[in-house]
Amino acid sequence: MKNSGHIPEVSVLRFLKHASNIIENPLPFHLRNFNRLGDIFRLKLGFGNSVIFSRNPKIAQHLLQKNQKNYHKSPIQTKDVAKYVGHGLLTTNGEHWQRQRKLIQPAFHKKQLEKLMDSINAAIQTEVKRIETDQDFDIFPVFNDLAFQTVVKSLFSSAVGEKEINRLQFITEAAQKMLVSELRQPFKNWWFRLSGKIQKHLDLTAEARQILKKIVEERKRSSVREDDLLDMLLDARYEDGSAMSEDQLLDEILILFTAGHETTSNALTFTCELLARHPEIQQKLYEDILQAKTNSENLMEFLQQSTYANLVLYESMRLYPPAYFIDRISLAEDEVEGIKIDSNESLLLSIYEIHRHKDHWQQPEAFIPERFEDGKQRKNIAYYPFGAGPRKCIGNNFAMYEMILAISEVMLKFKIKEKSTPIEITPLITLKPKNAFLRFTRR
Repeated sequence: MKNSGHIPEVSVLRFLKHASNIIENPLPFHLRNFNRLGDIFRLKLGFGNSVIFSRNPKIAQHLLQKNQKNYHKSPIQTKDVAKYVGHGLLTTNGEHWQRQRKLIQPAFHKKQLEKLMDSINAAIQTEVKRIETDQDFDIFPVFNDLAFQTVVKSLFSSAVGEKEINRLQFITEAAQKMLVSELRQPFKNWWFRLSGKIQKHLDLTAEARQILKKIVEERKRSSVREDDLLDMLLDARYEDGSAMSEDQLLDEILILFTAGHETTSNALTFTCELLARHPEIQQKLYEDILQAKTNSENLMEFLQQSTYANLVLYESMRLYPPAYFIDRISLAEDEVEGIKIDSNESLLLSIYEIHRHKDHWQQPEAFIPERFEDGKQRKNIAYYPFGAGPRKCIGNNFAMYEMILAISEVMLKFKIKEKSTPIEITPLITLKPKNAFLRFTRR
């Protein structure tokens, strides 16, 4: 790979010196490099490999929107992730991705999502009841189960039993943990293969596919229409009139499980953590939710009325973006912001740093939901909670509806006791919360 000659470099020695800390949490290492070298640098990894890191939002806009055709998803997603979830929207490039996106997009239109709101809300209410009061309580497992349950109910309505749900959740989360181990410790990959750990998780994924295959076959045989996501995916037709193959359908369902629950549970947990540290915002949110309830006759009206909940979630995802980095591979030579990009360059956009960039946000470290009040900041080129461009998250509306309903249910039933200690994070494939112990009291 040629060096462009325009990008400051971080040496292999510096990388190796901090390798153990990077495995634990790479963000401080990246921040020091950004502060020392500017908004773009090249990290040398050895053996001729390197990655270009950027926190310049104009470069992000170029890669994700203006010249997105020149930048594909990296092998991390198209190979490493794909071996566990298959080749669908999250893990493919080019014509295959375009064909799938065009086919699946209608299932996530607001009009279709409206049909799912009652079952989503019922799942949320069931899970929120598990919150324990008047003691330090780890809220993340509740939100993790809540998010998984909402994906299951949206996909399958009531057509899947508790045993199957629990098994699917276990397999999904086990595969994610294995993937993190592989990516963070590539020097152990020979051991993961020889010890059978990778094969064990591939076998688990095959088991999940069998569970899903049985559910799909039962739905096809059934004469009952549920109007859930599975029905919509089964109804979907390509331009030639054909339906998705069974294998492709299972790939897309597995990807919905993976992408649709972890990011949401992370965002909800960080939101509660922030509300605990800002009691005045928590009170304002509670009052706004009460007013929205009073002024609404159904769930969609409530969602439209919940203006402050939207602002709180936007700001929470600015400070703690679930997808805290976006990676791409350049297909051909390019130039952006005076920087030459060679073909086959690995690039990593630090969404976490872009969202906290002092040149693009006032008081970037502060939790100020009102900054989104006029709607302009959501169009800020330094804001990417769901990505951007043609590959923007297909489920962004679904996620926002789910999160508004969930945080509203929590606020209506509980008050979160004030907490002052720093919020802890664990950057894995997504930005996960750590030690999210909060104290809830009933209202």
